Amino acid sequence: MLVHIPQVLSADQVARCRTIMDQAAWTDGRVTAGFQSAQVKKNLQLPEDAPEAQELGGMVMLALKRSPLFLSAALPHTVFPPLFNRYDSGMTFGAHIDNAIRQSLDGQRIRTDISATLFLSGPDEYDGGELTVEDTYGSHAVKLPAGDLVIYPADSLHNVTPITRGSRVASFFWIQSLIRDRTRRALLFDLDTSIRHLTRDVPGHDALVALTGTYHNLLRQWAET
Repeated sequence: MLVHIPQVLSADQVARCRTIMDQAAWTDGRVTAGFQSAQVKKNLQLPEDAPEAQELGGMVMLALKRSPLFLSAALPHTVFPPLFNRYDSGMTFGAHIDNAIRQSLDGQRIRTDISATLFLSGPDEYDGGELTVEDTYGSHAVKLPAGDLVIYPADSLHNVTPITRGSRVASFFWIQSLIRDRTRRALLFDLDTSIRHLTRDVPGHDALVALTGTYHNLLRQWAET
């Protein structure tokens, strides 16, 4: 399930991110790659323990907590502290699948059920740099406005196409969901979306109580806490 979540960060927040990132010291992005991914990864990254990364990561985490669409689609148990990368001209990240387990600087380990990319460059600022995700329906190229987020299954084969002009900056991170199984997670997201639409269009309808109860009973049955 690939979900586009618009305007996770406001224009002012994106501008703040860009100002901080412009002043930061970047390192080789392969530092957080697994053995196989490191063979095809060519980009730059803010060090995880850099004060800039800590400040920006806190901003992103607060924004995620305020996003009903993110909470509905991801059903997050734990969010890995956001990281930040930059692709300049000629840089790319070849086809890979994300590591199943990630460990943060404080030693916390999470299972990576969902991958996330939060775009911090507008699509007119660079050529190339599409996030391309493969699934059973084919290949999906993603290039979103600054401040928008995309989430997708972490076990998907994906890549970032080469940059041919400008620079692409983004935040990336992973989520361990309360619902490990992606099919069940998609069913719950569809059900929650339908409930929210019905609440908007036919508020007070008797069926909403039953549907909401079904949602929570399924969540209660499937959730891992």
